[in-house]
Amino acid sequence: MEVAPIQLHDKFFVPFLDEKQVQTSVQSIANSINADYEGRTPLVVIVLNGAFIFGADLLKRLTVNCEVAFIRVSSYRGTASTGEVKEQMPLGADVKGRDVIVVEDIVDSGLTMDNLRQRMATEGANSVSLCTLLFKPDAFKGFFELRYVGFEIPDRFVVGYGLDYDGLGRNLPSIYQLNV
Repeated sequence: MEVAPIQLHDKFFVPFLDEKQVQTSVQSIANSINADYEGRTPLVVIVLNGAFIFGADLLKRLTVNCEVAFIRVSSYRGTASTGEVKEQMPLGADVKGRDVIVVEDIVDSGLTMDNLRQRMATEGANSVSLCTLLFKPDAFKGFFELRYVGFEIPDRFVVGYGLDYDGLGRNLPSIYQLNV
């Protein structure tokens, strides 16, 4: 079944990753986490708002015992990063002595993930692993390892499966990219 282009606000988006591709990748990441954390109980920190669908689907596939916490940060306005990470909802869990897996929807510059990684380490996390569904290596400015990556994608703006354009598109089961 062919997926048609969509319009959100003033922009048009074309199909990029279909629902089956996304779900296959989520299962692959879950398999890796299950193997890596067997016998341990990690704290899975889901970054809101974008990673809530990915995080929920990932959690349903984890067979290891785990706890879940949420944090809300933002660094985007419209289709561009502001270059500044703002915490909008604090993490409601203690990370001291814990194995933490930070789950993000997309990593481009790496600013948000680096900020969270450093913060968790400073607060005494035993380990911090970074997990993202989408990674833009051409935009990446970080010096840290992303342990779990679903897809490496070009440096194009994407929506769907939790990602939005000014509030719209999060509910789409597939991922679309900006039509330029």
